Amino acid sequence: MVISTTPQQPPSAALVSHLRLRLGLSDNALALGIRQAEQEQAPLPIVLWRFGLISLEQLDGVLAWQEQQP
Repeated sequence: MVISTTPQQPPSAALVSHLRLRLGLSDNALALGIRQAEQEQAPLPIVLWRFGLISLEQLDGVLAWQEQQP
């Protein structure tokens, strides 16, 4: 479990769309990840990886994509 003392912002619509369209995550997988990320105050991509919903390569790609966003 990843628990942060720093409150995390809810995932952006752009991130959710990227995860859905580029990685093919289902609405159920995203809902699970978002709920768990909120509970743990952890970044959504990390939670998705920890639950095995995305691979390490996909996690790296998502983190790189996030760095490029304004």
